[in-house]
Amino acid sequence: MSQWKPICQVEDIAKLGARRVSRANGGDIAVFRAHDDQVFALLDRCPHKGGPLSQGIVFGHSVACPLHGWTIGLDKGCAQAPDEGCTPTFSVKVENGQVYLDADELNKLALDASKAVE
Repeated sequence: MSQWKPICQVEDIAKLGARRVSRANGGDIAVFRAHDDQVFALLDRCPHKGGPLSQGIVFGHSVACPLHGWTIGLDKGCAQAPDEGCTPTFSVKVENGQVYLDADELNKLALDASKAVE
C-alpha cells in the first residue's frame, strides 16, 4: 500500500507550468499541470542531455526541453520520435485539490539518474 506525501495544491502550479520538488538523496522531481488540470510528475532531467524539464514549455500533455527542444510526453516520460529515450515518471494522486506523490517512489526511484548525462 502506497504512502502519499503532500506536495502542494493544484493551484500552486501554474496552468501549463511546473513546480520543482527537491530530494535530498537524488534528482529533483518536476510536477506539471496541463491545460486540463491533469497533474504529472517526472524526474527533472531530459533523457537527452539532462536539461531541466521544469523550465520547459508545457503544451497539451507534453513538455519541450529548454536545452534542445525535445518533446517529452508527461504521461510516460518518453521523447517523441524521431528522438529516443525516457525520463522516469512518478505516481501522482490529486484529492480535494491537494497534489500527492508516492513517498516510496520519492525515496527509491531514479536516485542514480541524477548523475550527469553525457
